Amino acid sequence: MSIMKKTLATAAMASLMLAQPAAAENVRIALVVKALGIGFFEAANEGAEEAAAELGDVEIIYTGPTSTTAEGQIEVINALIAQGVDAIAISANDPDAVAPALRRAMDRGITVISWDSGVAPEGRQMHLNPSSPELIGNTIIRLAADHLPDGGDVAILSATSTSTNQNIWIEEATKVLPDYEGINLVATVYGDDLADKSYREAQGLMSTYPDLRAIIAPTTVGILAASQAVADAGKIGEVNVTGLGLPSEMAGAVESGATLSFAIWNPIDLGYAATMISYNLLKGEATAEPGASISMGRIGEAVLDDNNEAAMADPFTYDASNIDEFKSIF
Repeated sequence: MSIMKKTLATAAMASLMLAQPAAAENVRIALVVKALGIGFFEAANEGAEEAAAELGDVEIIYTGPTSTTAEGQIEVINALIAQGVDAIAISANDPDAVAPALRRAMDRGITVISWDSGVAPEGRQMHLNPSSPELIGNTIIRLAADHLPDGGDVAILSATSTSTNQNIWIEEATKVLPDYEGINLVATVYGDDLADKSYREAQGLMSTYPDLRAIIAPTTVGILAASQAVADAGKIGEVNVTGLGLPSEMAGAVESGATLSFAIWNPIDLGYAATMISYNLLKGEATAEPGASISMGRIGEAVLDDNNEAAMADPFTYDASNIDEFKSIF
């Protein structure tokens, strides 16, 4: 080949190489959890990896301290800043203590969101709550109504009378009662999140209200204690216990029939949604501002309120069809 032909061939090859875009590098999203070795967060990581596979250009860095301390998370955050990750999605051990480190991350151009357990507003762009008081209130009534097609008397077994979140959920539950024909709330009692007191309160409800058909306990302690009380009273099939519980604790109650269904947030969905939101923010597909709608992939849209917070979805329902899948997770 002549020098002229070699030169032309080299020029053509160079031109072709310039015309081809360089392969895009994966974006790195750090899923920072309260502590490693916790089943709930390992399940969240499973959801994050699902989102990464769906997106195709995401690497998940699953990390956190060995114990649930703010100091441990701050060390992790500083290390992620040094690595130059693209986004940090954190479930915080302390909303205020981690905020300065996360502020430094944002100053370096890193997208920062919190999920599950929030961060002070100055330390994140937005926060993803697992659900909302309105969704929780509706869910706990629906769980009872689903198994009472002809209606019936129900009672609520709460934690303490001063528990802020429990009281808000109960208030929202009473608001939607008219939407469930025939469901009659006869009492609200308090077990103080103590197993023995919750058990006695459940016994008292069954004794005082002989036509009781459901006990709704929006507390993991209360629902477990009430399920045991129903079983011990020989009222399985007569009184259904529902509310908010952990699959690992409630598997026996579901197996016995004391509880037909209950709810709590799905950690897989949480990890998936947090990853999708982080990706859309760092790619500029959305902006974290009041009123904004940010895609969470298969979960739907996260709509931000005035505090740049959003609710993911209704609490996830667990029953005999899926309890075995989740009882070993959390």
